[in-house]
Amino acid sequence: MRVTNLQEKCGVFGIFSPHEDVARLTFFALFALQHRGQESAGIATSDGKRIQLHSDMGLVSQVFDENSLSQLTGHIAIGHNRYSTTGSSRRINAQPLLVGANDDTLAIAHNGNIVNSANLYRELTEQGHTFITSTDTEIIGKLIISSPAKNIIDRMRYAMHRLQGAFSLTILTKDALYALRDPWGVRPLCLGKLNGGWVVASETCALDHIGASLVREVEPGEIIRITQSGIESYQEHSERRALCVFEFIYFARPDSIINGKLLYPTRQAMGANLAIEYPVDVDFVTGVPDSATAAGMGYARQAQLPFAEALLKNRYVGRTFIAPDQRIRDLGVKLKFNPLPQVLEGKKIVVVDDSIVRGTTTPKVVNILRRAGAKEVHMRICAPPIRYPCFFGVDMATRRELIAAHKTVPQIREYIGADSLGYLSLDGLFKSIGLPKKIFCDACFTGDYPVAVQLEMDKLALENAFSEPPDSELNLTC
Repeated sequence: MRVTNLQEKCGVFGIFSPHEDVARLTFFALFALQHRGQESAGIATSDGKRIQLHSDMGLVSQVFDENSLSQLTGHIAIGHNRYSTTGSSRRINAQPLLVGANDDTLAIAHNGNIVNSANLYRELTEQGHTFITSTDTEIIGKLIISSPAKNIIDRMRYAMHRLQGAFSLTILTKDALYALRDPWGVRPLCLGKLNGGWVVASETCALDHIGASLVREVEPGEIIRITQSGIESYQEHSERRALCVFEFIYFARPDSIINGKLLYPTRQAMGANLAIEYPVDVDFVTGVPDSATAAGMGYARQAQLPFAEALLKNRYVGRTFIAPDQRIRDLGVKLKFNPLPQVLEGKKIVVVDDSIVRGTTTPKVVNILRRAGAKEVHMRICAPPIRYPCFFGVDMATRRELIAAHKTVPQIREYIGADSLGYLSLDGLFKSIGLPKKIFCDACFTGDYPVAVQLEMDKLALENAFSEPPDSELNLTC
């Protein structure tokens, strides 16, 4: 369930356009990608001579104002929204990061997770490199600038061959924009055009928000360079595709297109297949807003049942710097959702949700619905049981925290207090998506990881002892 359990890592964006206010466009693109990370935000720009950076903790609207955007001049920009999966939630870890010095300086924004980051950190430290953050993003940057290759493309190729895991990157130098996607293609990345310029983004919804048109996806293993001379592509070999299937279930916005598929009808199909696999006699269907609304509508249509809103979401509950008192904290999920007793009184209902991870929130939702008068609550989940953690850019949980790793489906049903519980089958999931199973990573369901991982990795493994800068924001120029 989206409320507390699944946290996607980041959103990245990049633009090269001599005729646009690139900082402002990046701001609006990050606004469209806010769902991918709410801890911090940042924008780096270049005018061909110097790189400027502004980043801070909080939502995009909290980090930037007219004054900060006006100081980010130039025709090249990259932006980042962060949710931490490697490195703690601190200002020093906000991205984009500046790495290198003088003419070798680059700014880098990363969506993903490097599973061999600890080994690379030790190797680079032994070579004399020092680190000021505890993120794998800085490791990627140091690996690029320390490469024995002479030109930057070959340096990026060198880094790509050394990195294991997921990485969709936007990189800015003083005169160029780069986009890189790992050879497995775990996290999405797309390429678009805008008024003679070029943009790259984690999702197509960011292109829509700034009026750019989609050209294509950045291919797994591809490096794209965009300069005043145009666009160049360099392709590295990819042995296996491993696009994260949870992008389709939950992470990406329903108005985004990934691998040629608009996600909204895909999620409706998941609900329809749930209705086929787990029919039940009820009065109406509802979806946990907002992530499962489309699937709930798909279930209702397939089952020829009414669809109704039974839970209203407070869309203004997000990251805040004001801690609630204990009374408010104890309300828990009530801060996010409020039931409609007049709709629920005496009714038997199907509740569609995207996933159950730790099992901490779903019982509260079931309880809210029952207290509001629901006679029966039947849970239907758009994903198979999550039995294995993710190490490729999703702060999901450790295996011991995953409820499906140590409970059967009947035991989970009893734990959450539902009258029945049905998970969409793996076959039903891929039937809904309509793309070959072989191009996806479904390790959270099956344990079949695209690369070898350590099953109890610590996201704070790279944490260093350092003092945070005294300023409340990072505003740098190189």
